[in-house]
This record gives sequence, structure tokens and C-alpha cells, in this order.
Amino acid sequence: MSELVTGEAVALELRPARLPSRALAVLLDLIVAIAGYIAVSLGLLAATASLDQAAQVAVSIASFILVLVGAPIAVETLSHGRSLGKLACGLRVVRDDGGPIRFRHALVRGAIGVIEILLTFGVVACIASLVSARGRRLGDVFAGTLVVRERVPQARSGFVPPPPPWLAGRFSGLDLSAVPDGLWLAVRQYLTRMQQLDPQVGAAMAERLAADLAVRTGTPVPPGVPSAAYLAAVVQERQAREARRAFAGGPAATAPAPTGGWPHPVPEPGAYGPPYGPPAAQPAFEAPPAPSAGPPSPPVPHEERSAERPGTGFVPPA
Repeated sequence: MSELVTGEAVALELRPARLPSRALAVLLDLIVAIAGYIAVSLGLLAATASLDQAAQVAVSIASFILVLVGAPIAVETLSHGRSLGKLACGLRVVRDDGGPIRFRHALVRGAIGVIEILLTFGVVACIASLVSARGRRLGDVFAGTLVVRERVPQARSGFVPPPPPWLAGRFSGLDLSAVPDGLWLAVRQYLTRMQQLDPQVGAAMAERLAADLAVRTGTPVPPGVPSAAYLAAVVQERQAREARRAFAGGPAATAPAPTGGWPHPVPEPGAYGPPYGPPAAQPAFEAPPAPSAGPPSPPVPHEERSAERPGTGFVPPA
């Protein structure tokens, strides 16, 4: 990847095109251009048969410049850096700052391309592209352009595979505070791409990362535990700690489970409404008082009970 900085100070990561893809694109462009030049030359030869030899030479030179030089410049200018060959190979010509090219960029590239591609059969262009760190030929250097790849293979999602079940929760006592972010990133990148690596290379990388992680945590890798499984288990433990830390102040926390029962969620006081949920509904009738241990109280006459209760407008039948 090549990092380019635009005029707005935005860093762009572009993948420069290498020599094989660029050579294939140039070859396709040359085939189309030469076929067009032959067709135009045959037409002009029939049209200028009555002219003298000097006029025929001038017409042939003009057709050579227009078809093999002017046509590629016009195509790159109008298509913003995508000729037929580059379009087929998924390439594009951009400026050094990542923007689309203009006529002057295409003109410089086409003019120098006549020397380093047509007159030297591509030898100078190949040498310059091999020497350049970003695969640029002389036309790109003088024009301030770069050929990049537009169709980049999409990487798989960064899914970290879970550790084996027998390792879940085994590293809950590790001290992960001394592990730097760069090492965590390297471990995650390895776990997400370990299926794409060579087995021997992947095993060596896992051992090296596990050793670095063990040095940072102060606890060696348990014997008999594969390095990749150890890395996955430690990453899972870190994710679990971050999740507990992130949701520690949430609306609900899990209280300790009572003996012989399941844990019940208990809302925190004042988090979302009353501490223990909405108040319970009042019963439709009042339960009779529980009998006391003392002597029974004397019955209250019906008149006195009616006087104690407020009037409701209802008179019971006699």
C-alpha cells in the first residue's frame, strides 16, 4: 500500500500497479492502437494514391502521430486515466495527490511514452518501473502521476474465531494491563487471517505472539495449550472484560444468585424509574386481619360500625 496525502491533508492508501499488470494493459492498448493505425493507413493509402511521394509520407507521419500518440492522450484525458487496457486490467492513472489526471498529465505521459515504449520496445519503461518503489515509468515521474489498482480484492471480515470450550474462562486471572495496543492488533490480525497462512508460517507466528503476550502478562503459556488457542482465549478474556466494563453502569446488573435458584436482574436505584420496577397493583378487597393471641374483642354493634364508615348512599336491606 502507498500512502498519498491530498491537498486537504487527507491520507489515501492506494495500491500501486506493478509491472505485470501494467505491461498487460499497455499490450492491450498497443494492440488496439496498431489495429486502428493499420486500418487508417490502408484508408489513407487508397485516398492519397494520386498524390506524390512527399505528400504520402507527410500523411503517414500525421496518421502515426494522431493514432498512436494523440488517440491514447485523448482517451486518458476523457476517461480520467482509464484506457481500454487499464479498464480491462482494473488500473487507473491518478495524480500524486490521488486526484484525476488532466490533459497536461496525459500529454506528458503520451509524449514520453513514445520514446520509452514505442521506440525502445518498452525496455526503458520496464527498467524504470522495476527501479521505482511505486512502479512508475519515466512518463509518470515527469507528469507527476501514478498508476494504481482500482479492483482490490475485498478482505474477509475481521472475525476472531472463538477458543476451544475447555479454555473458556481459564485466563480470567491474567493481568492484561501491560499489553500494548500494537500487540493486541497483531494478535487480532493473526487470528483473523491464520486460515490463509501456510501452516508452518502460521505456527511460528503464533508461537512468537504467544511468547510476547506471556512476557507482557507475566504468566507463561500453560503446557499442552496450542499457541493459537492460547491467543484466542486471551483475546476472548479481554473482550469479556471490556464488555463488563462498558456495561457496568447500564440499566440492569445481575445480582448474585441465591442458593438453589437462578440469578435475577435487579435494576439500579434511579437508573430508569423506580428501583424495583412499577408498584404492584392494590388488591380489590382488604384481607381480614390476622387473629391475635389475646382474648377476642367484643363485637361492635351494627349502628356503631355504620357510624364509623363514611356514607356511600347504599342502604342494605333490613
